[in-house]
Amino acid sequence: MRKFIGAIAGVMLALAAFHAGAEEKATVKEAESLVKKAIVYYDKNGKDKAFAEFSKMPGTFVDRDVYVTVYTPEGDCLAHINPKMVHKNMMELRDADGRYHIRERLDESKKKSSGWQDTKFFNPVTKKIEPKRIYWEKHDNLVFAAGAYKPE
Repeated sequence: MRKFIGAIAGVMLALAAFHAGAEEKATVKEAESLVKKAIVYYDKNGKDKAFAEFSKMPGTFVDRDVYVTVYTPEGDCLAHINPKMVHKNMMELRDADGRYHIRERLDESKKKSSGWQDTKFFNPVTKKIEPKRIYWEKHDNLVFAAGAYKPE
């Protein structure tokens, strides 16, 4: 009986750990919501205050492994949680599969006002390259984006 209770307890702990790990990652719906929240904040507070707030880590526009980025149509990064990316042109940045994912997103933004993009990129929480689904939206001739890392 003792072994049985121990086995049940082990299974319960494993399930709890799996569930907790699953909750650490934000969802694509939360990524989309964060972009919309960022645009409202930008409209209310202006570029300078908004870009500074979007780039804070931790900050209001960082939710677990989801964060807001903002790019010009030419690929200049205006807001990112990695300060090394801000004020740099990121058109030549490639994802883990070698795709120019920033360029692809900005090219799409010339054809439509919002969309989704799949890529593989470094997750700042897990410190691993992981599949990521990015929601982007064009606003005020800028491209706001946030993406959720998804399990493989």
